Amino acid sequence: MEHAMNVFTNDQLVTDINAVLSDAESLLSATVDQGGEKMANLRSKAEASVRLARRRMAHAQNAMLEKTRETARMTDVYVHENPWNAMGAAAGVGLLVGFLLGRR
Repeated sequence: MEHAMNVFTNDQLVTDINAVLSDAESLLSATVDQGGEKMANLRSKAEASVRLARRRMAHAQNAMLEKTRETARMTDVYVHENPWNAMGAAAGVGLLVGFLLGRR
């Protein structure tokens, strides 16, 4: 359950950061016609920061995806090696959920 919440939180975080980066890129594009060397330097620094952040986000997404795949693979191996344990755990969770829903 905690892993599922972390994945949701991580996915939401990635989505939110990508939205911020897109907004930053839009803001940079909107200021293209603003003159001055100082503004051009600031814009180039901001563009470099956005590019770096995008690369880091892509790396973080790939790492998260790889970890998720590894967890799924390990779960698959465990279930194939211990089918009765997996069935027992599933039955126990089913009984617990049924009991909790029956109390309503």
